[in-house]
Amino acid sequence: MTEWLGLPPLAAAHGGQIDNLIGWIHIFMLILFVGWGGFFLYAIVRFRRSRNPVADYKGVTSHRSTYLEVGVAVVEAVLLIGFAIPLWATRVEALPPENEALVVQVTGEQFAWNIHYPGPDRIFGRTDIKLLDLQTNPLGLDRSDPAAKDDVTTVNQLHLPVNTPVIVRLRSKEVIHSFGVPEFRVKQDAIPGLTIPIWFIPTVTTADMKTRTGNPEFEYEIACAQLCGLGHARMRGFVTVQTTEEFQKWMEETIAEQAGAAADPFR
Repeated sequence: MTEWLGLPPLAAAHGGQIDNLIGWIHIFMLILFVGWGGFFLYAIVRFRRSRNPVADYKGVTSHRSTYLEVGVAVVEAVLLIGFAIPLWATRVEALPPENEALVVQVTGEQFAWNIHYPGPDRIFGRTDIKLLDLQTNPLGLDRSDPAAKDDVTTVNQLHLPVNTPVIVRLRSKEVIHSFGVPEFRVKQDAIPGLTIPIWFIPTVTTADMKTRTGNPEFEYEIACAQLCGLGHARMRGFVTVQTTEEFQKWMEETIAEQAGAAADPFR
């Protein structure tokens, strides 16, 4: 269904459900378009002036239009109750256990995505607005906090292990942003003052997607889907989906690099 809908290649476990819902919506909308278009043409011909030169104040007594309206309401109920609500409940209410998932905080700002991993201890280090520096410490992470010793922070670079549940805690520093990765079929507003979780399971590594698409330059892109200021178009992040081993190696190397930088900021 993904191909004939013209959607980006699918790279998340739940994406098939999203694509099916989109497909059924298009099918029902096509039926409605053809049905209402046919009814409109019928009304034009049936009630043309040459056939009805004098107004009939009694009007049409048939209940066909009522039946059609009931049919439309039934279709809408099927889409809502049969597809949308169960899918919403699964994606929003049924988050996987955090001990079985990778939990990462993503904080939007004008105009970048700040990524924060808790490290192997799975505990996010303390942050302090007094330590915030847009160039060296955009999240205000307190490296003196024991829980922050193994934390990893990046800007616009989100690394994820394939076939592992990922819980993204979305936040924003100042205005509404929107975290969207089309291949993962996820899009969620990041609202100041709130932490909003979304989750998905990436199923295709970046390397495999380059092969599938025949594009050696392919990258998963985090697009801000909410107009957030004059630099909105520049707010692009990138997701690198790796094998579990590659992700673990990247994490270990980055922890060592950032711990060294924190110990010797002038090196």
